Amino acid sequence: MKPLALLGGTFDPVHVGHLRAAIEAREALDAEEIRLLPCALPPHRDRPAVAPEQRLEMLERAVAGLPRISCDPRELRRRGPSYSYDTLVSVRAEIGERRPLVLVLGADAFAGLPSWYRWRELVGLAHIAVLSRPDAHGLLDPRLEELLASAGTAAPAELSGSPAGLVLRLEIPPLPVSSTLIRSRLQQGRNVRFLVPDPVLELIRIRGWYGAGSSADGSDL
Repeated sequence: MKPLALLGGTFDPVHVGHLRAAIEAREALDAEEIRLLPCALPPHRDRPAVAPEQRLEMLERAVAGLPRISCDPRELRRRGPSYSYDTLVSVRAEIGERRPLVLVLGADAFAGLPSWYRWRELVGLAHIAVLSRPDAHGLLDPRLEELLASAGTAAPAELSGSPAGLVLRLEIPPLPVSSTLIRSRLQQGRNVRFLVPDPVLELIRIRGWYGAGSSADGSDL
């Protein structure tokens, strides 16, 4: 059975790095679908610069027409912090106990996993796929090293054989772009073309989000 994959984030704003990561993960995992989940209140980072509804609108525009990539707004509809544990419980109840479920995390998010709410229970609800760059090297919390030793696999196909329980390190091509960089460039009036999808860029320009200014000419962004 092909897995369902989940990739969360603030998407503040969504950019090409997010979309390439989703495509790379979906292909490597041979996932039936990958859902992008914008969080309402991130427990481990600052409050997003724009409202949840605005980030959802950008994300829906970004994924429109992309095969087997969708937007899942469940965390925006839930009160309180957007805990991944609660999200996985909700998705698991929706898809049943047998279907493989994969939580896709960036390397930085995985490194901070021991600070997450009920983090040890996540792997009981889903597999974890950690996106990393070929040149990435760093020390991990000993608790994560133990998790990798007990549950780690190097074979993406193994994730299709069980509903949950494995941790996969998945190398993807490096794409050094971030939402922080895009917000900074927009605030400075600098060009962000080809860093965000054109429909998202047009929405940012029209609404004047991130200090872009609604009167700015699109070519200046």
